Amino acid sequence: MTMDDLAEFGEFEFVEEGAQLDDRGGVAEDVPVVAVVGRPNVGKSTLVNRILGRRAAVVEDVPGVTRDRVAYDAEWRGRRFTLVDTGGWDPDAKGFMARVAAQAELAVAAADVVVFVLDVTVGATDIDEAVVRILRRAGKPVIVAANKADDVRGEADAAALWNLGLGEPHPVSALHGRGSGDLLDAIFAVLPEAPRRREPAEGGPHRVALVGKPNVGKSSLLNRLAGEERVVVDAVAGTTVDPVDELVELGGKVWRFIDTAGIRRRVREASGHEYYASLRTAAAIDRAEVVVVLLDAAQPLSEQDLRIISNVVEAGRGLVLAFNKWDLVDEERRLRLEKELDRQLRIRWAPRVNLSALTGWHVDRLVRAIETSLEGWSTRVPTAELNAFLGRLVAAHPHPVRGGKQPRILFGTQPQTSPPKIVLFTTGYLEPVYRRFLERRLREEFGFAGSPIQISMRIRQRRRKR
Repeated sequence: MTMDDLAEFGEFEFVEEGAQLDDRGGVAEDVPVVAVVGRPNVGKSTLVNRILGRRAAVVEDVPGVTRDRVAYDAEWRGRRFTLVDTGGWDPDAKGFMARVAAQAELAVAAADVVVFVLDVTVGATDIDEAVVRILRRAGKPVIVAANKADDVRGEADAAALWNLGLGEPHPVSALHGRGSGDLLDAIFAVLPEAPRRREPAEGGPHRVALVGKPNVGKSSLLNRLAGEERVVVDAVAGTTVDPVDELVELGGKVWRFIDTAGIRRRVREASGHEYYASLRTAAAIDRAEVVVVLLDAAQPLSEQDLRIISNVVEAGRGLVLAFNKWDLVDEERRLRLEKELDRQLRIRWAPRVNLSALTGWHVDRLVRAIETSLEGWSTRVPTAELNAFLGRLVAAHPHPVRGGKQPRILFGTQPQTSPPKIVLFTTGYLEPVYRRFLERRLREEFGFAGSPIQISMRIRQRRRKR
């Protein structure tokens, strides 16, 4: 850019054109933990939403919607605490539901206070009695929430729950809010007075979301990373509904991994709790810094896989491609996969990891890929260095002449990182092919590995004389 070009800035205004290319404060203390438990379909998630004051937990009028233990930040009367929603608890459950029940037991073991939810319209069942025996052995303060007490008659029915021997039952209507304040006061009264303190982590843990289509192995990978059965895993697609956060120490650092529900082909194809789960998955992507997209290496790349990757790029998040189930891939499949990647996947800048969540093979390589993506996501190019590069590039490869005019790049700057955004001041519209060329050369020169680059234009236009 010449001095004459700079002098012209005062005579023109720049109009921004659309732009993206096609293709942590630490925690100072451990707050008290309140676990919400009960048998299936008594309204635990509805009560959690009532306490939080927003629709955070997935709710539907069928049992078994919540499968994992899911933590939320809550506050009452100036006291912060962690509220843990759990799946339906049946101590005698078998198979898949037994693992859901195990998550509820783990939540009780880790809690400071337990809220035991019952349905007053049904009363105490044999399952409730079995849960009571387990709660007594746990030795934790228990608050009995007599849910679905929507009127005075419901409050009278709640009085019968004194027979459980867990203290005063608190009638509440999670759906309508009746009695929720009194319930929170009861929880407040038994919260630990002096929460344990810990040293704040510098910058806070980085947030990494695990996404992919259903049954690709996201929950298995989180369990492998956490070193425990943190989330329920089953061969049935759609086991995870709520996003599940887990702090995991890997490579000497603490990371916040977010397991999400499988993204279906179209959100409109989902119904009930699956629809809301898909919305929460999108929200989890938005609050993540890096997204690990899991792909089934043993299956051909699908349109669904490509759309999920595109969603992450459009959200402006760091990207890592993890090909799971590599232990099931033979030499012939590996050759076909490489051809599929060359033909279908145009994103060459994302780090790739081949791994097996089931056996743990190469899972340790995921940290290196995530760190690479984070570094690219936060890369900033000084303005002088960027313009020196653009000057050399445009001189060697100018924009093609279109309609007798040749758009020029007058100036460039990077106003933001996370994701990196490049703003180009131009004399005309830069075609998408040329912008993709610019992106490739920017990556060759400055890196940006694992991160999308947003390129926008401000096109010079003459100001109207008044």
